[in-house]
Amino acid sequence: MYNNNFNLLDFYHDLTESIIAALEAKDEYTANHSRRVSEMSENLCSYFDISASEIEKIHIAAHVHDIGKIGIPDNILTKKGLLNEEEWKIMRQHPEIGAKILNSSKYFKDISDIVLHHHERWDGNGYPNKISKLSIPFGSRIIAVCDSIDAMLSERPYRKLMTMQECKNEIKNGSEIMYDPFIVNVILKNWNKIVIKNYNY
Repeated sequence: MYNNNFNLLDFYHDLTESIIAALEAKDEYTANHSRRVSEMSENLCSYFDISASEIEKIHIAAHVHDIGKIGIPDNILTKKGLLNEEEWKIMRQHPEIGAKILNSSKYFKDISDIVLHHHERWDGNGYPNKISKLSIPFGSRIIAVCDSIDAMLSERPYRKLMTMQECKNEIKNGSEIMYDPFIVNVILKNWNKIVIKNYNY
């Protein structure tokens, strides 16, 4: 039984931070990436006519979107080179693993659905369920764009980071293929306020 001072939102954030701490112990890059994607997703959401509670839900989902990677073997998750086909098949299981972890808590059931679909594509060629367009949860579509941006702007052992302009071009070119064109339009128009503030450019 919770006391009168219990704040559910604070509980969400504390639990989320605990989850990320567990992920950080396994892979520091993934945990830091999740924090940046979370901040960017929240910034992006503020440009849409959605409720504060919906923004908060997407913000938390973005923070834990890669939690399923905790179930990916270390030799794949932290591999210095490119993954082979079999390794990619295992890596692509992380949205389902993450959704299963989150779905075990009644507090995170809505968030688990966003996490499950954050690698779906607008054209239906994503994973795990190959759903397309508006069938993909709005929060998942938000995270998909922010996730890609941070991946492009982060240096990894197997590739150098892109320039800001190269990243911007990739997002523009992915509109209506990988990403919701309406979301792409909003982020491109407000790039400096949503993206650049999170990076040292």
